[in-house]
Amino acid sequence: MPGIKDVAARAGVSVATVSRALNRHPSVSEEARARVLAAVEELGYRPNAVARSLRTDQTRTLGLVISDVMNPYFTELARAVEEEARALGYSVIIGNADERPELQDHHIRNLVDRRIDGLLVSPTDGGTPLLLDTARAGTPVVFVDRWIPGADDVDVPVVRSDGRGAVRDLVAHLHRLGHRRLAIIAGPAATTTGSERVEAFREALAAHGLELPDAYIGQGDFQAGSGRRATERFLDLPEPPEAVFAADNLMALGALDAVRARGLRVPDDIALAAFDDIPWFVHTGPPVTAIAQPTGELGRAAVRALVDRIEGRTARSVTLPARLVVRRSCGEDGETHPQKRSDP
Repeated sequence: MPGIKDVAARAGVSVATVSRALNRHPSVSEEARARVLAAVEELGYRPNAVARSLRTDQTRTLGLVISDVMNPYFTELARAVEEEARALGYSVIIGNADERPELQDHHIRNLVDRRIDGLLVSPTDGGTPLLLDTARAGTPVVFVDRWIPGADDVDVPVVRSDGRGAVRDLVAHLHRLGHRRLAIIAGPAATTTGSERVEAFREALAAHGLELPDAYIGQGDFQAGSGRRATERFLDLPEPPEAVFAADNLMALGALDAVRARGLRVPDDIALAAFDDIPWFVHTGPPVTAIAQPTGELGRAAVRALVDRIEGRTARSVTLPARLVVRRSCGEDGETHPQKRSDP
């Protein structure tokens, strides 16, 4: 394999000039940089990343710890992170916490030991002290999608979406269709997204004079099985809800399974909506009404915030709006929105 000395000889410059040219040092002229890049291309030279990291104290590597790689939302988020990082000259190492705090900590320790330049985390189950300790120790950290209390105290930016407006739109949509008994399958209360979505749902119901009884709150864990169990409990109530809002896409799929297992149909017997739109929802029967987060942009914005922090620029928190995507799972026919029931 050709080395840096071979590149220097081919370009007619010193080894130091080759190194500065490849690291975009301003002292290298454009003409010299062009000769170096041409020599690199001709020889097929690849810089030694380990040696370069020892010289610069940077690995050009980011760590990403996501809550559940099997959730299509986090898969899309990870893809956006990798694409944006690559465009900015960084690689990404991904760790899957599988919604387990101890596994999340395992990944964080390993990534820090590998000398990553910065860390992106979507905390699971409220996070652990290690997250903030890592930031206090000097590793640049950005929270994406979820965050934990104390982020402001250690100046950790948060990149997230705000779903409150979309939840209000969803409840208004359900109310317009005549639904009055509305239930929610909530995520873990320890997560910011789990608690925030229940609060937003309750507030949206109150705006229409509706309450959220305890019996209409199903506790889930962002997994399909919990959505199925919560829906089965709803269906066993003396007065089942007319519509179920799952605060996560996998829980919505579990809810759909539970309805079908009872020989019931969506939306004829019960309406269904979800937070976190995914491509699968277009192909379910019926297609599922969902709140869509700007997942790709969240991932890209998180990378930009982290790189700003790494490279000494000011990094700010970012909040992007979610939006309601209306399909047929709540009773609409795609053309009109008939009232299924009269107002009480």
